[in-house]
Amino acid sequence: MDAELQRMITDIGPRLRSLRRQRGMTLEALSAASGISVSGLSRLESGKRRPTLDLLVPLARVHRIALDQLVAAPASGDPRVHLTPRRAHNGSVVVSLTDYPGRVQVFKQVIGPRRPKLVTHAGYEWLYVLAGELRLLLGERELTLHAGEVAEFDTGEPHWFGPANDQVVEILHLFGPQGDKAQVRARPGASRRNEVSDS
Repeated sequence: MDAELQRMITDIGPRLRSLRRQRGMTLEALSAASGISVSGLSRLESGKRRPTLDLLVPLARVHRIALDQLVAAPASGDPRVHLTPRRAHNGSVVVSLTDYPGRVQVFKQVIGPRRPKLVTHAGYEWLYVLAGELRLLLGERELTLHAGEVAEFDTGEPHWFGPANDQVVEILHLFGPQGDKAQVRARPGASRRNEVSDS
């Protein structure tokens, strides 16, 4: 085994631990989601167990990332665009999913605990909670959104959002110029727990 391959294999364990912690998951929760035992996951993260496809494929599915990103495989002529996470100034991890200047921008965001600070700016935002609980302050209102729930609002109103507790929250975040709103064409009959909408 050459040195580069050995380094790639050695780095997988710490990368798995980092991914799990970024998502606020315990070993027990990851075990339930992946079907891999807690002890197996612990040994994998610490480098005491060799990573194999039957372990890495379910973990890539749970973390919703490509297998080559999980193992940090070098580029090999793959035509797909590999999204690059970046750390924002507020400590959250942001992955830009679109690049359309002047139009609606879409981001995937993982936000860690932080102190609330209301802000205002021109534009319109739409938030969809993927995992965890999101605390949204909107003027005088305070809401808690759970996985699968959505909020949309004019950013001219003082607002702040972040985790509702000491765990990270993972969201899809759409932001557009003033007046660009998500156009909802169909709605389920059942009422939602929280709804913040100007439409």
